[in-house]
Amino acid sequence: MAKVTLTMTTHVPVSTGEAWAWSTSLEGVRTEMRPLLKVVFPKAMTHIGPDTALNTVLGRCQFLLFGLFPIDMSKLRFTEMEPGHRFVEESDLLSMRSWRHERVITPSADGRGAQVTDHLAFTPRLATPVVRYLVKLFFAHRHKKLAQALGVREATVAGRGAAGRAR
Repeated sequence: MAKVTLTMTTHVPVSTGEAWAWSTSLEGVRTEMRPLLKVVFPKAMTHIGPDTALNTVLGRCQFLLFGLFPIDMSKLRFTEMEPGHRFVEESDLLSMRSWRHERVITPSADGRGAQVTDHLAFTPRLATPVVRYLVKLFFAHRHKKLAQALGVREATVAGRGAAGRAR
């Protein structure tokens, strides 16, 4: 199975601190995923932050399609954290041989707002072209919800695929 890389970026009209607070709140993550997926976090988990243990499985997350049908399970693990700027999640998933999600928040080039970028690298266990397409659609959905929640009227999501071509 081939490794897939995707990058998506959205500009939001809020400070980097506000974009970070959104991105590391469980409610922010849930909102970005709904209604396509519902994520059930480990019971003890209340947020993602500087006190989040690194390189340790924090517990199991269950993913429910439309909030009803179990479709995947992960052992949630963060490997890097730069509070206010970026985190890296590398979790074991039933559907993936490998999964790496890095979210980076930087000031917008024009100084008005923040740029939220997701870098994904993953190797599906099956049907790489189909899984690549579905993950790309799902993260486009997440970025649309992110933009709506943080005040963008019309979201423009910039993305790059495995070959580096704009998608």
